[in-house]
Amino acid sequence: MRRCVWPLLRLPVRAGLALRHGAAAAARARPCCSATSSGDGGRAPDTSLFVPVPLKPAGDAGDEDVGAELTRPLDKGEVLKNLNKFYKRKEIQRLGADNGLDARLFHQAFISFRKYIMESSSVSADLHIILNDICCGAGKICLLGHVDDLFPFFLRHAKQIFPMLDCMDDLRKISDLRLPPNWYPDARAVQRKIIFHAGPTNSGKTYHAIQRFLSAKSGIYCGPLKLLAHEIFQKSNDANVPCDLVTGEERVYANEDARQAPHIACTIEMCSTNTPYEVAVIDEIQMIRDPARGWAWTRALLGLCAEEIHVCGEGAAIDLVTELMYTTGEEVEVRNYKRLTPLTVLDYALESLDNLRPGDCIVCFSKNDIYSISRQIEARGLECAVIYGSLPPGTKLEQAKKFNDPNDPCKILVATDAIGMGLNLCIKRIIFNSIVKPTINEKGEKEIDAITTSQALQIAGRAGRYGSSFKQGEVTTMHREDLVQLKEILREPVRPVKAAGLHPTPEQIEMFAYHLPDATLSNLIDIFVSLSQVDGLYFVCNIDDFKFLADMIQHIPLNLRSRYVFCTAPLNRKEPFVCTTLLKFARQFSRNEPLTFDWLCRHTKWPLAAPKNIKELVHLEAVHDVFDLYLWLSYRFMDMFPDAVLVRDIQKKLDDIIQVGVCNITKLIRTSQSVAAPGTGEVVSQDFPLSRTKMDTRAASERHGARSTEALSIAVGVPGERRAKNLKAYRSATRQEDLKSHGRGSLANRLLREGLLTQEMLRQLESEWQNQHRNGRYGLGSKRDDQNSSKEMEKKKK
Repeated sequence: MRRCVWPLLRLPVRAGLALRHGAAAAARARPCCSATSSGDGGRAPDTSLFVPVPLKPAGDAGDEDVGAELTRPLDKGEVLKNLNKFYKRKEIQRLGADNGLDARLFHQAFISFRKYIMESSSVSADLHIILNDICCGAGKICLLGHVDDLFPFFLRHAKQIFPMLDCMDDLRKISDLRLPPNWYPDARAVQRKIIFHAGPTNSGKTYHAIQRFLSAKSGIYCGPLKLLAHEIFQKSNDANVPCDLVTGEERVYANEDARQAPHIACTIEMCSTNTPYEVAVIDEIQMIRDPARGWAWTRALLGLCAEEIHVCGEGAAIDLVTELMYTTGEEVEVRNYKRLTPLTVLDYALESLDNLRPGDCIVCFSKNDIYSISRQIEARGLECAVIYGSLPPGTKLEQAKKFNDPNDPCKILVATDAIGMGLNLCIKRIIFNSIVKPTINEKGEKEIDAITTSQALQIAGRAGRYGSSFKQGEVTTMHREDLVQLKEILREPVRPVKAAGLHPTPEQIEMFAYHLPDATLSNLIDIFVSLSQVDGLYFVCNIDDFKFLADMIQHIPLNLRSRYVFCTAPLNRKEPFVCTTLLKFARQFSRNEPLTFDWLCRHTKWPLAAPKNIKELVHLEAVHDVFDLYLWLSYRFMDMFPDAVLVRDIQKKLDDIIQVGVCNITKLIRTSQSVAAPGTGEVVSQDFPLSRTKMDTRAASERHGARSTEALSIAVGVPGERRAKNLKAYRSATRQEDLKSHGRGSLANRLLREGLLTQEMLRQLESEWQNQHRNGRYGLGSKRDDQNSSKEMEKKKK
């Protein structure tokens, strides 16, 4: 696409006079526009995203000032007065709006224009002459020298600092996302047959799709997790169907000569839309609505070149898939399945860990809850397996194997919702420790809300799996008050999937960068999303992680394609060690220095020992993520990350070390708690009211600032009177959260995790509450407390 360059406006004085009268007439005739207009009816962009390109003042002291020679030197005081008069004219503001300058851009452009003129030692001759005429004709009736004559020069300046104004139509065309099926001409050339296998967890829907996959001459399986892709890879090869494994970090060939097999099992982001297959399987299709990863399912559904597409997932996605296929001219055959084993919601909660039975799985939504519950189970003389999201896949499989083994004494599982997909587990009863979960909404904001019906069914459905030793499944909650709400959640119908995710491609971003060469990658993405147009079937996925990485490596000199690849790397931005490593990778890459095995070992301090506490275990998990990151980049920049084989070997050793740590996790928790290590598991007494506080989690972020100040002020050593008031305010805020709540959470644990409370502060609060409870004072900070505190203060003063 040709770059759009607007010609510089060099108008003679008489033409400026004509423009002046035309501007006034146009301003009277046309309404004020607050946004850029577009010939194709595109929506107005968010102009707050337009970052002005800085322009240096013109002319040096030694340069010849042609304008001054033709007229006379400018009186900067008079120039400033007339510039401000120009800015205030309504006709000029309306004319600016007609040329794409809304109020925000008009103001920014004028500030830059004024600064440019006032700080330049000399300006172009035509601008100098216009300014001189305006200053000379100020207050006089004169055909020449009106402030409106500055508009062509102002507009030229505005388009220099906001180059997107010149090519807005081109940018809108690039970011038009209304016809995604047209992005995949190879798939449109094939008349595909779409078969939707719909049903709940443990209904056999995926099994039937995989059977067709195995019987085909060629096929591709696309799953949401590495574990699922690995399972299909293993199952295929065990059935003598040669199958390759493709994930972001790994390529495993079925053939010894590394020749591609006709079947491929891959994570959905890695599927090829150019290779023809007889059969394709897209698993967990309901994730097409995922705010972060939904684009991968959309791409697979619209772009796979296969004669048969077998789609597996919840029935809630049937209508959307049918509509999407209608736009491609393809029909959908729906096959419905019912659950193979019964699932019963119990009428009683567990209430105490003393009531645990073999085959129980306690589901938590935070690591801290997993640490705490594991510790309490171990204290009762029971052994438990632990599974959570950040564990390496090998460790998850080992823990699952340990739990499933009928000869192993481990009969209890403590896990996050990571068990919802990808692991075959022999679970009799699912026990929800909580029914609230942190999530990221479509705007990228963190929320803590009750789990959805879809999530509850996905997790609860793991109980009583077909083919396991338990033919019936049961589900309940840890706490009695949560059970009523869980039943309500499970009774509700699953909300239909209404839109599919999209994400800008590297090619689209490159075209944007061609038009806006001075914009940062993060700013390009922002402008793209602002201008993007989607119809009701689609939405643009959340790009916060991408922008986070783009901002982090912005100062490193990389070409756009390499920068884009680094920004799409799978990375947990909550892990500082992993983020720092990516930064070092990018910096060394930019210097064209290969990242060798020795360099990586020095950076990670390999070899590493078994962890002695939770903090060390978390660090080992972060190092494992670093190895994953290296392997991911090695398949995109083979020359710069040359030692993938060696890194994979030490990653397997690290996996074994982490497995040892997880097997001894209760010992690590005890060690961590004995030294009160920050960020580790906390022990909060069950009769301490803060540990039972319910909170309106949607509003939690809004109250965070006020609550932070109050929590921090309740500290050891605060004078009695002030301390009593702080405790009283703390009690009031806690009660308000109790009244507004709809889910259960631990406020004390949250404050500890966020660093707003320390273990010592928590113990002090608990001690004070218990003392008051024994003395008959049930409120934290009663009137009597205030009086006692005042008396203590008086005594101290005397």
